Amino acid sequence: MNMRRMLFIVIPLLFILNNAVSFFIFQSGRTVQQSYNTMLDRVLLYKQIDGKTRENLRAINGYIMDRSDSSLKTYRNQSEELTQLQTSLSAQNAIPSTELNVRSYRHMLDLFISQETSIMNALNSQTPLAYAVSYAEAEKTAAFIQEEAYQLIDLELSYYQPLYKKILVQTEVMNHWGVAVFILNTIISVLLAYWISLRITRPIKELVQTAQQISDGNLQVIPPQMSARNEFQVLSEAFSQMQENLKLLIRKEKEGLEKDRLVKELELEVLQNQINPHFLFNSLNVLSKLALIEGAEKTSDLTVSMSNLLRYNLRKLDRPVPLRDEVEHAQEYFIIQQARFRERIKFVTEIEEAGLDVLVPVLTLQPILENVFVHAIEGMEEGAVIKLSISCKADETWVAIMDNGVGMSEEVRKSLLDVDSERPGGQEIQEKGQSTGLGTRNVFKRLQLFYNKQDMISIHSEPGKGTTVLIRIPAAGKEDGHVSPTDRR
Repeated sequence: MNMRRMLFIVIPLLFILNNAVSFFIFQSGRTVQQSYNTMLDRVLLYKQIDGKTRENLRAINGYIMDRSDSSLKTYRNQSEELTQLQTSLSAQNAIPSTELNVRSYRHMLDLFISQETSIMNALNSQTPLAYAVSYAEAEKTAAFIQEEAYQLIDLELSYYQPLYKKILVQTEVMNHWGVAVFILNTIISVLLAYWISLRITRPIKELVQTAQQISDGNLQVIPPQMSARNEFQVLSEAFSQMQENLKLLIRKEKEGLEKDRLVKELELEVLQNQINPHFLFNSLNVLSKLALIEGAEKTSDLTVSMSNLLRYNLRKLDRPVPLRDEVEHAQEYFIIQQARFRERIKFVTEIEEAGLDVLVPVLTLQPILENVFVHAIEGMEEGAVIKLSISCKADETWVAIMDNGVGMSEEVRKSLLDVDSERPGGQEIQEKGQSTGLGTRNVFKRLQLFYNKQDMISIHSEPGKGTTVLIRIPAAGKEDGHVSPTDRR
């Protein structure tokens, strides 16, 4: 769960809990207030009816005394108000303990109103003092109404007293629960805030420590692993990816530096071996023409091959060449070696033309052939065979150099393939008093750097059974399908 969703869940839950406690407390107080208002409304109604009956009697008495229109109007207003109170009393629901008393109270009020009507009718008649009996009865009824009102008020208070006590107890309990829930809610809120802050600050702290170690150059530090799927896990994965990218960039930079170092070593070696190339080329051309004039065609061909070989060796070593050029250079080199070994060696080629257009580092095949001559067949009196095979596969071009020479031990084979190992003091493993071929290891290293592949070279050999060196070249020339800027200079 991400932090945003967690906050969206926790904060509304706390809000709902607080509102629920407040609602229950409010509802309890509202219930008490409603009960109190209901009781108070009935008590006030009883008191109002009692007071209004006495006011009506005074209004009738005033009208009897002066018989004026103002007194009559005052009486009628008082009578209307009493009628309204009668309607309100009829609409009230009585409690069980006062139902009979309320019914009697209503009858007395109805009787009082009828007696008022009788008084007013008697005043309008021609008989003197006809109203006196009705007035006396109305006074008695008003006294009964007053007495019944006090009794109803006492009954109302007696009925609601235990209910009020119960409500007060419940309210007190609810208040205690409210305080307890408030304290619990506060504790939960603090704990949740602390927990959420830990979920935010702890990953940030771990990521900051990781970033500091990476900035100090420690690329082997392991980024913190987040247990939950949230934003910090995404950030941790981004840290891991950034770390891997840095490692990849550093590795590529080291490979580029290693490649440049190997190229400089080869250039230095070529410079050490060249002696005034222009003079040497001119001298070889003169010797070739002289041998041709004197009829020594083989000597002339050999001189031309030597000139071509030397010219090829003086190429820019940081530029790739088509495999076709390397094959032609290998053939020139074999011509020179055959002049030395004559019929003792035989050079066989099986070449598919479609595979000759891939790009390879310059001086790839000659050092391997030279290693064959020096270590494999130099001691053979006859029957030495060297075979160069180039074949096209689905996405690779295979270059195989095979011989039927003395072979090599497993230690020497592993030494040639272990191109990244360093030899103490710059020395090589010696096999029968001869070098095992640092130039060959140099070629293998340059191939791996050029194609950015580690498993493209294999050697199959046993002592006395010959050796096969197989190079698997990507069909596009390089894995990324283009030549690096260094190689295009």
